Amino acid sequence: MLVMARPPVPIDLSPEQEVDLRTLLRARTTPQQLALRARIVLQAAEGVSNKDIAAALGTTPQTVGLWRGKFAREGMAGLQDAPGPGRPRAIDDDVVQRVLAKTLEPPPAGETRWSVRAMARATGLPPATVQRIWAERRVKPHQTRPFKYSRDPELVPKVIDVVGLYLHPPDGALVRCVDEKTQIQALDRTQPILPLKPGQAERRTHDYKRNGTTSLYAALEIATGQVLGECYPRHRHEEFLAFMRRRRQGLPPTATCTSCSTTPPHTSETEH
Repeated sequence: MLVMARPPVPIDLSPEQEVDLRTLLRARTTPQQLALRARIVLQAAEGVSNKDIAAALGTTPQTVGLWRGKFAREGMAGLQDAPGPGRPRAIDDDVVQRVLAKTLEPPPAGETRWSVRAMARATGLPPATVQRIWAERRVKPHQTRPFKYSRDPELVPKVIDVVGLYLHPPDGALVRCVDEKTQIQALDRTQPILPLKPGQAERRTHDYKRNGTTSLYAALEIATGQVLGECYPRHRHEEFLAFMRRRRQGLPPTATCTSCSTTPPHTSETEH
């Protein structure tokens, strides 16, 4: 039986972490084991596989995977050797609360976000302690994610309706969540894909030909988890209605509840 290898843990280095790792490599007093771990993390952050890192550094893929995983979970503190037998030294709850509360405050002047060293200076704690507190509570000040705030004055009633529909659907009702992905590039490889073989990965040509764009419509049935999807060449309310009608074919005449966004193809008068 062919067993697929587990994908390596991705490493996302902050600018400060990269500086700290390279500082370790330049320092003459850095132990060789710690320097090896720093090199592993730096190469992993560049997307190099465990096997290639092991070959380049003269170690084993298992060792690379070990320190790659520890760094992903614990940051810089994960590269240090674990303490001897016994319970690890606990961090006082007041210290933890102080660090977490400070993390929610604006960063120092000239900084865009809190770093381990900046927090250590602000709280008077060792950088390793700050890193450990953040790692144990999965706090990542160096990462940001965008979001969109709705200006719809009816947002709260709509949210209540949708959540209530999922939690307490009407008896005998078919509940579906519908959405679409537009402007999908329809691409084909210029040559057939060569299949996966033992000891050989699937192979495909690097070049491709364009076949325009398509729109994928999908409906998630809440009760079963089944996803039903179809592709259409255009993105209008006509295609949306055609998709919904096809989804009703063969179903008993029960009530249908559909949850979807308020984009124009979903809200035309023809559709209602």
